[in-house]
Amino acid sequence: MRPNWSIRNGEDEIEQAVERYRRYLENKGFRPTTIGVYSANLRLYLKFAGTERPSENDLKAFRESLFDRQVSRSTHNNYKSCITEYHKMFGEKVDIPFLPMNETLPYFFSQEEVYRIFASIHNLKHLCMFQVLFYGCLRASELCNLDDDDLDLKNLTVRVRQGKGGRDGYGLITDECARYLKQYLSIRPSLKIDGRQPLFYSDFGNRYDRDSLYRIFCYCKERAGIEKKGGLHVFGRHSSATLMTAKGVPLNVIQALLRHKDVRSTLRYAHVNNAVARQWYNKTMRLNDV
Repeated sequence: MRPNWSIRNGEDEIEQAVERYRRYLENKGFRPTTIGVYSANLRLYLKFAGTERPSENDLKAFRESLFDRQVSRSTHNNYKSCITEYHKMFGEKVDIPFLPMNETLPYFFSQEEVYRIFASIHNLKHLCMFQVLFYGCLRASELCNLDDDDLDLKNLTVRVRQGKGGRDGYGLITDECARYLKQYLSIRPSLKIDGRQPLFYSDFGNRYDRDSLYRIFCYCKERAGIEKKGGLHVFGRHSSATLMTAKGVPLNVIQALLRHKDVRSTLRYAHVNNAVARQWYNKTMRLNDV
């Protein structure tokens, strides 16, 4: 018999390290969504280094690769938190600078582009997922975490459990979204995963994760002929907030719908395009109308 010279053992060691890290985070009381993000980031970090115990040079090279890929500052900071906690597990202290968030306006999809994305989706389940994401102003992790009993079609709400900062809350949906959800639920078999009934699950019987949703969304965006930057967070949060701002929704209402603890987070999304700004300016700044 010929020997197997594959590097599977190295991959197994990395997966075992990720599992140990996951248990470590659970014991420290980290939220499930945070554990999922940190574990996925750690896997990429360890695979880049090729070892479960990266050196200082490995860490430096990995951070340089993030800059080369031009990932966002928030992504840099997510990796910082993940990697710092991993090395802390071994009693090691690493110095990774925090990148301050810039004040540039976030990307967003226009109302017409949102329509095009919805129109490009021919899979009922995918349409329901992205309608709930957009109309509910949800984060991707919040959508993945939804169960059947979080949905209230009578009151047109979705319950968000353990959202950002561990906070619970509610998102709203439209009656159109509810109609599609009723149709979806009428043909979708119920499935229990870890004692819970997920609202959306994959064809393989798993609860969706953010990476899976992102791949589906990119495919839908490509079908819609949209080339601008922006993924799930831009679609479900930035675009929803921008559309509401453009239609004159008060800032405190947008803050409530996005479930922001601090209004300063909402202010980042409270921008309008030049055409809308000109419309309101012309309406309110004509002194001869006084």
